[in-house]
Amino acid sequence: MVKQKDTFINILVQISRIIVGGLFIFSGFVKLVDPIGSQYKFEEYFSEGVLNLEFLIPYALPFAIFLIIAEIVLGVALLVGWKRKFTVNSLKLIILFFLFLTWYSAYFDKVTDCGCFGDAIKLTPWETFWKDVILTILIFFIGFKIKFINPILPRNNNGFIVFLSLLISAAITWYVLVNLPIIDFRAYAIGTNIPEGMEYKNDGKIPPIHDFFLEDSQNDLAPQILAKEKVILVIMPSLEKSNYSAFPEIKKLATDAKAKGYSIYGVSASFSDIIDLTKERYQLDFEFLFCDETTLKTMIRSNPGIMILNKGTIVDKKNWRNIDQLDL
Repeated sequence: MVKQKDTFINILVQISRIIVGGLFIFSGFVKLVDPIGSQYKFEEYFSEGVLNLEFLIPYALPFAIFLIIAEIVLGVALLVGWKRKFTVNSLKLIILFFLFLTWYSAYFDKVTDCGCFGDAIKLTPWETFWKDVILTILIFFIGFKIKFINPILPRNNNGFIVFLSLLISAAITWYVLVNLPIIDFRAYAIGTNIPEGMEYKNDGKIPPIHDFFLEDSQNDLAPQILAKEKVILVIMPSLEKSNYSAFPEIKKLATDAKAKGYSIYGVSASFSDIIDLTKERYQLDFEFLFCDETTLKTMIRSNPGIMILNKGTIVDKKNWRNIDQLDL
């Protein structure tokens, strides 16, 4: 009878192990391909109107990267059975941290999307909270029956797999930060037609693209610009935080693009004073338009970033470091 009970508990532990490990790896991966998105989310959590921890905002990106990689590595460690006590205790700390954040978001209605699955899967705050409640129960159950967590491979092979997951995660993080997300789950992915994404349908859902406008001092020029065949947008959500070493290359791009019939626009949420100073200092001879900063951060994870449009369809987008890879 005791043996049958142990067998049943062991089955439950292994199922819980697979669910927890798999979800942590999946959750980490969909954020790993776009760590800047998680940075923005933690900046929102740290802001005055939410947790009021503004002194942590400058550390949002390294904090996000640490948590993302930790999710993946601990998920792998649980599945292979590496250092089970350390792994399970670490999972407990992380899930309790997430549980607090998701409860706070849901109860006080502070952050409408926790970003736990990046932009891949959107959950309501309460859906996210109850998902974390279930994960908390499973992790503490595994910890209570930790004797059933055994390594799946002999000797040091399990540790090697965990270390390999760490190296791969770090390499992907570096690549994405230097370039752009390797998988784009957002509404401004290459191939998207912006006007179609702004259309309201009779299904009660919000269009995937909203708050998109390109304003000069008087009008929204978005309809005109989205109708053109050859358009380049130089996107700078915040000129104050832009990488200024990009502007000499952007000036060259603008000259080449205009010679090939492109219309080129700078787009920023910054005030006109800093725009005028930047244009004068770097001799940028193209018009600047205004757009919401959050929208610009969603459009491209680079400051500055380059987006090419053809009749409103996103043809290409690049980090400023990869300007030379643009095909005009």
